[in-house]
Amino acid sequence: MKPIQQWSCTSMLLAAALLLPCAGQAVAATAAGAPPLLINLDQYDAAKRAVPLPNGMRLAYLEWGDPHGRPVVLIHGYTDNARDWVPLVPFLSPAYRLIIVDIRGHGASSKPECCYTRLDFAYDVKLLLDALHVKQADIVGHSLGSIITQTLAEFWPERVRRVVLISSTGGLPRDAPRTPPAMDFVAEIRKLKEPIDPDSPFMIAWWDSPRPVNAEFIRRQRRDAAAIPLRVWLAVIEQGLVDDDLQATLPRLKAPALLLWGEKDPIIEEPKRQTLREALPAATVKVFPGLGHNPFWEEPQEVATVINRFLDATP
Repeated sequence: MKPIQQWSCTSMLLAAALLLPCAGQAVAATAAGAPPLLINLDQYDAAKRAVPLPNGMRLAYLEWGDPHGRPVVLIHGYTDNARDWVPLVPFLSPAYRLIIVDIRGHGASSKPECCYTRLDFAYDVKLLLDALHVKQADIVGHSLGSIITQTLAEFWPERVRRVVLISSTGGLPRDAPRTPPAMDFVAEIRKLKEPIDPDSPFMIAWWDSPRPVNAEFIRRQRRDAAAIPLRVWLAVIEQGLVDDDLQATLPRLKAPALLLWGEKDPIIEEPKRQTLREALPAATVKVFPGLGHNPFWEEPQEVATVINRFLDATP
């Protein structure tokens, strides 16, 4: 694999036509010290297409990289969408065929009245792979997307080669006291009223990071999340995130796994990380000092280097 720092403008543009010109024309980061974006956000958003699935869903997605390369599916987190991966994508190997999804209820995908369990989300991805004639893929998931990734690997193991779980969890230890987390986002979300204000103190805090992130990228993330119906916000909390059986099914996950966390993640605290490490003792683990819940926004090249090395490792 060619080192990231040696990519030329030509090779980047060949890998993905949406990349901006490399010679100093990347999107300026308005927050001091934030990594510049290397992708035109308008063109990226416009590249999505939607496919009808046999279960009645329409799932939006976009493809990036080598159409004949090894498939790598990217699954975003709660209240995000496929744009979640914009900071990271330019640093992933151009040899991959990236399939970047909007999960149900998010982005341009269907927003049904129900259902929002982790199995519902995972089954959508399995059906998308069927529709794209992808027999097996590497799966990279972030936060809720990592739980979807776990579930897909547990129930359809033949479809998954390797998994990367970013800001993931095996759930709370069974004997842990039920005390509020440092960031009790569930309580705050249950207070929300429609229309959701994308610039409210909660929404700003929800997308905060220990290190600067491109301000226009974050503004669009907040805007699109505010457009998600409140019933979807609440349904995902009640059905997809409050799940006490994560530890019960994790022994089914046999694919090689990479576990990534930001040291300062306020949502997935250490007890929730430890259960995943214990359930997957053979997994490769990397904790990024000083980073938060979205480490690939804060240090995308560093995170991509770890992911590329893991996905390209000889089985």
